[in-house]
Amino acid sequence: MKFRLKMRRLFLYLSAALSLNLVSACSATKSPAQQHEEFGASGVFTRSFPGTEQSACEAARRALLSQGYVISDWKPSILKGRRKYQHDAEVHAEIEFNVVCVANSLGSNSTTIFANAVRDRYSLKKSNTSASIGVSAIGSVSLPFGTTDDAMVKVASETIPTGQFYNQFFDLVERYLDSVQTPAEAETEKKESVAVKAILPEQSSAPDQAGREMNKSDADKNAGN
Repeated sequence: MKFRLKMRRLFLYLSAALSLNLVSACSATKSPAQQHEEFGASGVFTRSFPGTEQSACEAARRALLSQGYVISDWKPSILKGRRKYQHDAEVHAEIEFNVVCVANSLGSNSTTIFANAVRDRYSLKKSNTSASIGVSAIGSVSLPFGTTDDAMVKVASETIPTGQFYNQFFDLVERYLDSVQTPAEAETEKKESVAVKAILPEQSSAPDQAGREMNKSDADKNAGN
C-alpha cells in the first residue's frame, strides 16, 4: 500500500514538472511577426566610412545609379531611390532604397551610413463588367459580355532583411567613395589653384628682376673701364 502511494506521488510530481517545461517552452517560442518586431544589435543596415556626410551620400547616390535606381529625393545627407522590376506577366515589384548619412563625431572625419530597402509587390487584378440592355416588356437584362478592367493591387510590403543585399550596396559605396569630390572640396581645390596661380607670376618675375639688375651692374662696370 505504501509502495503504491509513493509511486502515485512520484507520478504526480513528474506530471507537474513536465507541464511546467511545456509551458515555458511555449512561452519561449516566438512567432515570425514577433521576431521581426524586436530590436537587436545586428549591423546589417549600417556601416562606417571615412570622410564627410556629403561625400558618403554622394558615393551612395552613384552606387544606386549604377544599379538602375531612379533617384527620387536627394539632399546632402538623405537619399532615396526606386527601382522597378517584373517577376512575371502578372506580378510587379518595386524597391524603395532609403539612405541616411550621419557624422560619427566632431573631428573624427568619418560617417555612418544607414540603409533601408522596402520591397513592394503588386499583382494584376482583372474585373469583368457586364453590359445591360433595357427591354420595355421585362425591364433591363444583364448580358455576360462587356469590358475588362485591369488594375495593379499591392499584395505585399516588406523590409529586405538580407545581409548580403546590404553588403553588396556598401561595397559599391566604398568603391565610389575614392572618386567622390563634394562641392565644398571642389571649391577648396579651386581656391588653392587660384592662390598657386597668383604666386607663380611673382616667382617668375623675381629672376627677371635679378637678371636686369645684373645686366645693369655689368654695364656700369664697362662704362667705368
